[in-house]
Amino acid sequence: MQHPDGYVRSEIDHGIATIEFYHPASNSLPGHILGDLAKTINDIGIEERVKVIILKSHGSKAFCAGASFDELVAISNEEEGQKFFSGFANVINAMRKCHKLIIGRVQGKAVGGGVGLASAVDYAIATEDASVKLSELAVGIGPFVVGPAVERKIGTSAFSQLAIDATGWRSAEWAKKHGLYAEVHKTEEEMDQAIEDLAHRLAHSSPEAMGQLKKIFWQGTENWDKLLSERAGISGKLVLSDFTREAIAKFKAKAANQ
Repeated sequence: MQHPDGYVRSEIDHGIATIEFYHPASNSLPGHILGDLAKTINDIGIEERVKVIILKSHGSKAFCAGASFDELVAISNEEEGQKFFSGFANVINAMRKCHKLIIGRVQGKAVGGGVGLASAVDYAIATEDASVKLSELAVGIGPFVVGPAVERKIGTSAFSQLAIDATGWRSAEWAKKHGLYAEVHKTEEEMDQAIEDLAHRLAHSSPEAMGQLKKIFWQGTENWDKLLSERAGISGKLVLSDFTREAIAKFKAKAANQ
């Protein structure tokens, strides 16, 4: 699924499906990328040839910068806001309901929705450069949609630290200590080797057993279709505030001058 400003691509090799997303703005997530990502995960999740999925972003820098600021400032009413934030909800729910185990490749910084993606994979492997930040409160929103996935993975205390300190980065080692990352490696080469080794082991494991494990891992989240939709509505309303519009304008101006 190719767009002028990014893509979602997938390939299947010996039972291992790799899904890659890209956007030139530090792999941020505009609506069309979110839609393609959710559809790709849903489609591959029922593909019989696939035993395990690797989710990755393009390049060697940021894993994912979260929501697209350009689309956030273009939202003009609550309906548009609900629709945009539902894109994140749809991706998280696609990962939650996918019948396959998902390995996340986190090569660099993850912000906002990027932390949500890293939280929704079943096993995240990262590099030392993969620091995390939930920046939503700094622009007057709050991590409402990704919050359930993050809290499920790292607990309420660690989630609240990330959500409240919206301008502070937490290191990859912090993320590993709190369970967001299963492994942290010094180099991309070491990370990729670890991902390859795990993916091949899982590709030769019992699909039925892995499917049942996935159900157990996500037990208690059956209400998330409704919950995340409601959370998208909260964010969709808040994004219309003067505070948020002014804060995003400042962030964009700062980025343009760097």
